[in-house]
Amino acid sequence: MGKETPKKETKGEKVVLAYSGGLDTTAIIPWLKENFGYEVICCCVDVGQGNELDGLEERARLSGAAKLYIEDITDDFCENYLLPCIQANAVYENKYLLGTSMARPAIAKRLVEIARKEGASAVCHGATGKGNDQIRFELAIKALAPDLDIIAPWRMTDVWKMESREDEIAYCREKGIELAFGSHDNSYSRDRNIMHISHEGLELEDPANEPHYDHMLTLSVSPQKAKDSETELSIDFEAGVPVALNGKKMSVKEILMELNRLGGENGIGIVDIVENRVVGMKSRGVYETPGGTILMEAHKQLEELCLDRQTMEFKAMVGIRFSQVVYEGKWFDPLREALEAFVKSTQKYVTGTCKMKLYKGNIIKAGTTSPYSLYDASLASFTTGELYDHHDASGFITLFGLPEKVRALKMKEQG
Repeated sequence: MGKETPKKETKGEKVVLAYSGGLDTTAIIPWLKENFGYEVICCCVDVGQGNELDGLEERARLSGAAKLYIEDITDDFCENYLLPCIQANAVYENKYLLGTSMARPAIAKRLVEIARKEGASAVCHGATGKGNDQIRFELAIKALAPDLDIIAPWRMTDVWKMESREDEIAYCREKGIELAFGSHDNSYSRDRNIMHISHEGLELEDPANEPHYDHMLTLSVSPQKAKDSETELSIDFEAGVPVALNGKKMSVKEILMELNRLGGENGIGIVDIVENRVVGMKSRGVYETPGGTILMEAHKQLEELCLDRQTMEFKAMVGIRFSQVVYEGKWFDPLREALEAFVKSTQKYVTGTCKMKLYKGNIIKAGTTSPYSLYDASLASFTTGELYDHHDASGFITLFGLPEKVRALKMKEQG
């Protein structure tokens, strides 16, 4: 099983560090070398962080890393992690579209692969002891590589003596690492990938405060500042998979990137939430998920036509459980696999085209078509058709309402 600290003398052994290039993981590099004698292999897993990857090689080298891997798994992330969540309509606590939650197991999987390639004995991450990410990283590593040690510096208070951003900067300077990390007063704690960007800290730490959207937003503008004209679009799905945007064939990654642009300029998918973390506390954050919000809404729109009532009702319950399992970091658990198998079985006929308009934070339906639509105009219209006899409703209502009638009669007998 993964350990809180290395179990033996580690001098000369290799550790793979989940590296972002930020202050925390930069300080961890010399700390691992100084305290355990590890050879540090940095691994930055690209899941769509954009320009956050700029300058990583020089930063890792200056910090003392023996090697840096930059692994682009964006297509894998979109197709094998993000898409199953979209198809499940998995939304945690009715608001959070799981952008960070679904990325962590994808990142952990690649960390384990690099550890195997390098012959490393441990994996290290910079997640704090209060957050969800420590759980997500470590449960994934335990499921995929139970023999690897797991090093979580922020929980190792007997060895990790830094308690603040200022302490980390001072430590880096002491080790001859002079890098610009910006000021804590004007920067939120953020996590970004192709699905979303999250914001925590500063004024968000008090739920009584309104978010400073003009200062905060990165992918989007606020609905109030969005353009005054509508944006029309259409998304084609085949068996639950988005395959084209505005009639142009694209990969899931390409569709999401373009939807991020369109959604961002229309103020789509900005969520302010106080959520329940796995570790038991509440936390407040703002999520920008422009493309993912549009994609999920289009998918729901198509399912309204293609799924029968019982399947939709049960799938809604599965979606809630799916979101909880993913949020809790149990991506590689049998339950998540079983839930996904059910969801996948429902997607066979979720094929068609969804049209919509984007306007100042709103997604407005503009028509849905599918060759497998269960909507029948002759049944749904007010005119009498061949498939429905109005007289049949009388017997149905009598039987359907029998429990209510029997109860009322019994209550009357008892006065």
